[in-house]
Amino acid sequence: MTALPERKSDAAPFEGVTPILRVTDIAASVDYYVTSLGFNLNWQDAQVGFASVSRGKCHLFLCQGDQGHPGSWIWVGIGDADALLQEYRRSGAKIRHVPTNYPWAYEMQVEDLDGNVLRLGSEPKENEGIGEWLDMQGRRWPPRDGGSKPKD
Repeated sequence: MTALPERKSDAAPFEGVTPILRVTDIAASVDYYVTSLGFNLNWQDAQVGFASVSRGKCHLFLCQGDQGHPGSWIWVGIGDADALLQEYRRSGAKIRHVPTNYPWAYEMQVEDLDGNVLRLGSEPKENEGIGEWLDMQGRRWPPRDGGSKPKD
């Protein structure tokens, strides 16, 4: 991949991004993010069904029944996917796809209670081949070979 030169702008600089994930039950979702995924609860407004959770530099908003669509996907850079996998196995997190090596990251997929997917990736492994991809329908795609179809 070739990187393009950084674009300069006189407009106000962007500060960061906080994805908003739609959830069905704010209390259950906050509990899952804290208990199973290791996030901290920053604040919650139960009356409007909105909460802020964070882990390290990752901040997420959870919104009950509004703002977005169930089954959203977000990508989060992490330090060590293997260590996180062991933590999540102990905590009962819903592991959708174990850490797999790709050109961009050594990445795993974890689901929340509403099917939102957290793609959690650390640096790719240099001496490991590229693994299969699990798409949003649960189909497994073999490593790219110029025209592969998913396995049903």
